[in-house]
Amino acid sequence: MIHATIDVIYAPIYPPRTVQFFKDFHSVDSITERTKNGHVLVVEQDGSIVGTAASLKNRIFGMFVLPEFQGRGYGRDLMDALETQIKADGHTEVVLSMSLPSEGFYRSRSYIDFEKYSRDVGDGEMLVFSDAKKRL
Repeated sequence: MIHATIDVIYAPIYPPRTVQFFKDFHSVDSITERTKNGHVLVVEQDGSIVGTAASLKNRIFGMFVLPEFQGRGYGRDLMDALETQIKADGHTEVVLSMSLPSEGFYRSRSYIDFEKYSRDVGDGEMLVFSDAKKRL
C-alpha cells in the first residue's frame, strides 16, 4: 500500500532514485520496527488497508493514504489519533519530515519547518526535504 502510493504520488515529482529512496526508507523492516517500538495505525476499507501512519516517541513516520482514498478525511483522522497518542505519552511537540507532496497537508495542520536537509541519492540526484514541528 505504501509503495503503491509512492509510485503514484511521488514518481511524477521526484526522479527515480529518489522514489526508490522513499521505498527503501518505508521498507517492511522499517515498518516492522515501528510496530515493535511505536504506534502504527491503519485505515481499512472492505478488508483492505487504504491508509496508515506510525509514530515513534514524538516523531511521525509513514503517513500514507492510497490516492483513490485521499480527500475523505482519513489522513486527518490518522494524524489526529497519532497526535493525541503522542500527547498522552507525555510529549509536548510532534516532529515529522515533509516531502513535496505532503507539505500542504502538514502546513494546514500547523506544522512549521525548522530544518532543511539535502541528501545525495546517487547519480547526481538530490533529495531536498525539511523537518517540521507542531506544539501540542
